[in-house]
Parts: sequence; C-alpha cells; structure tokens
Amino acid sequence: MTTASNTSVAKPSKLKCWIEAMRLRTLPVSAAGVIAAVALAIKHEAFKPLPALICLLFALLAQIASNFANEYFDFRDGLDRKGRVGPRRGVTEGDITPRAMLRATIATLSVAALLGLSLIFWGGWWLIAAGVVIMIGALAYSTGPYPLSRHGWGEVAVVAFFGLVPVTLTYYVQAGAIPSSAWFNGLAMGLMGANVLIVNNYRDADDDAAVGKRTIAVIFGRYAASRLYLVNGIAAAIILAYEWSWFLALLYIAAYMTQWRYLCSHSGTELNPALGRTAMIMFLASLLMLVSAL
Repeated sequence: MTTASNTSVAKPSKLKCWIEAMRLRTLPVSAAGVIAAVALAIKHEAFKPLPALICLLFALLAQIASNFANEYFDFRDGLDRKGRVGPRRGVTEGDITPRAMLRATIATLSVAALLGLSLIFWGGWWLIAAGVVIMIGALAYSTGPYPLSRHGWGEVAVVAFFGLVPVTLTYYVQAGAIPSSAWFNGLAMGLMGANVLIVNNYRDADDDAAVGKRTIAVIFGRYAASRLYLVNGIAAAIILAYEWSWFLALLYIAAYMTQWRYLCSHSGTELNPALGRTAMIMFLASLLMLVSAL
C-alpha cells in the first residue's frame, strides 16, 4: 500500500513577484519608441543625449506604472483569476497585497512625473499638459469610467502611447519641432507595439471572455486578431521601407512573419514566449534604425 506524500509548491520571493509585476518582457516596447526618435534625430543632426535619456527613463517608468495599475485594477474588479493562462499575477495569487500594488503605482507615476517636469527646460511649459495626458492614459488603460483595455481600445491606446507619443515628443525635446517623418516613425512603432498586445489578448481570449473583458480578440475572435497582427506588421514594414530602407523592412518582415505563424499555430501558455519575442522584434527594429542613422 502506498501513501501519497504531501507536496507544497514554494511561493516565489517578494522580489521575483515585483519583477514579474513590472512585466519586463514588454518593456522593450517603451524603449523602442524613444530609440526610434533618437535615430531620427541623429539622422537629422538634432540629437541631444540628456533629454533623450530622460525620455527613455520616463517611458520605462510610465509603462511600469501602467503595468502595476493594470494588475491592481484588474484584481480589484475581479478580472484576474488564480491559475490564469498568462504569467503569474502577484496580487491575484496573494503574493503582493492590493494596497502595496496601489502604492507602487502611485510612487512610480510620481517619479515619472518628476522626470517629465525636467523636460520643460528643452520643450517648454506645454509639456506639462502632454505629461498629464500620458499619466491619464497610463491609468485609463485599466480603470476609470471606460477602461480602454476592457472595451476593445487597448491596441489603439498602444499605437498612441507607445508609438506616436514617445517618438514625436522625444524628437521634439531634441529638435524643437515635429516633422512628418516623426509621425510616420511613431505610427510604425505603435503598430509594432500593438502586436505585442494582440499576442497577449489572443492568448487570454477565453479567460477574458469569462470575466467580461472585451478585447479585440474577444469581440472579433482569435482569427481576426491574428489577421490584425499580420496587417500591422505589413503596414509597419512599408513605413520602414519608406523612411529607412527596404533592407531594414525585409529583416523586420522575416522576423515578424515567423512570430505570426507561431501565433496562428499555438495556444495557451505556449504563446507566452511569443509575447516577449514580438516585443524584442520591435526593439531590434528600433536598434537597426539607430545603426542606419549613425
């Protein structure tokens, strides 16, 4: 006769829980927009290292704050469940208290705001209004009267706040103007960033539908979401070809098409690596822009 032994799964350390809450695999999305703007500024002989560095730190902190807020408000509103398909959520699993996550959100936003205020020296007082809009956007993604991520507007928000906004504003504080090329490059970065969110929502479609979270993958289905991933990538590649070179565009197409095929042929936790790889493809594209500009 055999007896079952009691086994317990060790809980992750507090530090690991906080690192997971930052969602490090998606942070290249924030960095890419700033790097693309730096590449464009170098190309136009307008590069200024200090404001560019401040923009990079601001972008990373704003995304971390948005990730913290998303975890807190999704838990508060019952949209996250234990044992979800996606990466572990510390608040939902009881590893981080809701109060601690809320405080971390406020603290991270506050530090980002202080950094943003320093950019007034290069960009003028109107940047305060831009900063307020960015801060509201970081929270409006997950909370407020109409949370964007729960009503099918998450991808649009990413195009704006991870593409158009960081590229145009980072370029502006260096050059003092926003040319059409900054808008085009911002759109390309935004479309690439939206693909990261599409992978996330494609993976979580069943869980999201069960709790009433209406992402594009829930509203239109996984097939439509996968086709949007394809269209976004093609549109981004066309912009890269127009603004930079066909060689850069072809390299991007080769990388992202591999991930699109992977997206269409896998499901559940198998898609977790695809999320990070899609973010890294965006990041590498911005680095190739930088190399091209040097």
